[in-house]
Amino acid sequence: MNTTDVADATGRNPRRWLILIVLCLSTLVLVIDNMVLNVAIPQIATDLGASAQDIQWIIDSYILVFAGLLLTSGSLSDKFGRRLVMVAGLALFGAASVLAAFATTPELLIAGRVVMGIGGALIMPSTLSILITVFDEDERPKAIAAWSAVAVVGMVGGPVTGGLLLDHFWWGSVFVLNVPVVVLAIVAALVLMPESKGPWRKPDLPGMVLSIVGMTALVWTIIMVPTHGFTDAGTVTAGAVAVISLAGFVIRELTTDTPMVPLELFRNRVFTGSSFSLVLLTFANGGLLLALTQYLQFVLEYTPTQTAFAFTPMAVAVLVCNGVGATLASKVGNRSITAFGLTVTAAGFGMLTLLEPSSEFWLPALAMAVMGGGFGLAMPATIGALMGAVPGEHAGVGSALNDTIQQAGAALGVAVLGAILSSTYSDAMPADAPESGRESISDALTISAATGDTGLAEAARAAFTSGMSTTFVVAACSVLAAAALSLVLLRERKADPDAPVTEADEAVEELATDAAR
Repeated sequence: MNTTDVADATGRNPRRWLILIVLCLSTLVLVIDNMVLNVAIPQIATDLGASAQDIQWIIDSYILVFAGLLLTSGSLSDKFGRRLVMVAGLALFGAASVLAAFATTPELLIAGRVVMGIGGALIMPSTLSILITVFDEDERPKAIAAWSAVAVVGMVGGPVTGGLLLDHFWWGSVFVLNVPVVVLAIVAALVLMPESKGPWRKPDLPGMVLSIVGMTALVWTIIMVPTHGFTDAGTVTAGAVAVISLAGFVIRELTTDTPMVPLELFRNRVFTGSSFSLVLLTFANGGLLLALTQYLQFVLEYTPTQTAFAFTPMAVAVLVCNGVGATLASKVGNRSITAFGLTVTAAGFGMLTLLEPSSEFWLPALAMAVMGGGFGLAMPATIGALMGAVPGEHAGVGSALNDTIQQAGAALGVAVLGAILSSTYSDAMPADAPESGRESISDALTISAATGDTGLAEAARAAFTSGMSTTFVVAACSVLAAAALSLVLLRERKADPDAPVTEADEAVEELATDAAR
């Protein structure tokens, strides 16, 4: 690892907490931007004359580019410098935000979103990889806790901020908001942050191409399933491209002397256990946002801004328990805290299955607080376990793997749990309900308002709540499976000094220890 800062008397970077603020700012701008966009979509559609297909591309173009480039970005940051790649990403993201803010056509806005996706893919892996090189093992859990809490702050703060901006300015203001944050983060990064990189390796160009094509096709397949179904020709084609490309990527990484992603990491039970636990957790959380936001708006009749504020109990619980989880993880170990936090999160999902169309807000608020507490306990320990199993020379790729795992889990959650929600809603609707009303609660409420058929609205709210409960049962089972995996696969070396250690574990952990020093 190559750094340019001077350590203090403890051997730690004296600017590490200021650096953490920069990393959190860099992450926050990505999270807030994507949450704010959802609030601005109606105004964008009206002002730019954007069609439904245009809107879909405005949203999906970012996701596709971001997911497709994550692994490549992580590899580039290890080779050329993590600070350099992060600053380049921030500059791209800021410039693209200006383009998006002043776009006069849907096509220009889509172009801006594509470039923002490239910038985001450069930023995200670099932030976590810099964090684990700046903080040692003792302080790393607290730093990861603060970094991971940013996502929840952005989830709540994004829509609220967007609502306030749209009340006073035009829709482009939600993109202009990114610019001062980006400028501040770039200046602070250049002044405060040391550069770090892994040893030079020959670029794995075939691996990069296969990962970009494979991940983009995979996410595109997941996006298409809810609207086009599994048997649609486009879905099947995209799925086939994803399978072939990702299979080729795995073969390439296993056979080349200079792999972009060291797949031997998955031979380490800690890395594998934390990876699959994260997939199952983010799978459940993807369904949470999809179902609960619709419940709050269509069933309890909240405005978008009120809906954003409704998630405050979860955000507060995450912020409080992140610190608690980080402290406990260093004392009792990642496995125990991860399993306990995931079990608490599953209990929160279980509470959400009790919701009724006439429920008062205290029940979802309590459930979200419980979930937030569990999430706050589990995430720092899980991410800490995953990154602790990654050699320092592969910090960028390890961070990118973490981001890719969470992106894939969330996308799968939206697709699979969304399909469950849709099918159970349709099955619960009366057979004589209008066809469009049986497919969508928003359509049912629109028809009800136009015709004065209050019975249709009541039936739609009851059907949606019933389908949502089924969805949350599946989500709770997913999180419980994650808890079980963490107990089986995450090993605490201190608690079991006589446990057999594989050669892969020894090699990976030795490199990780050297990097931390």
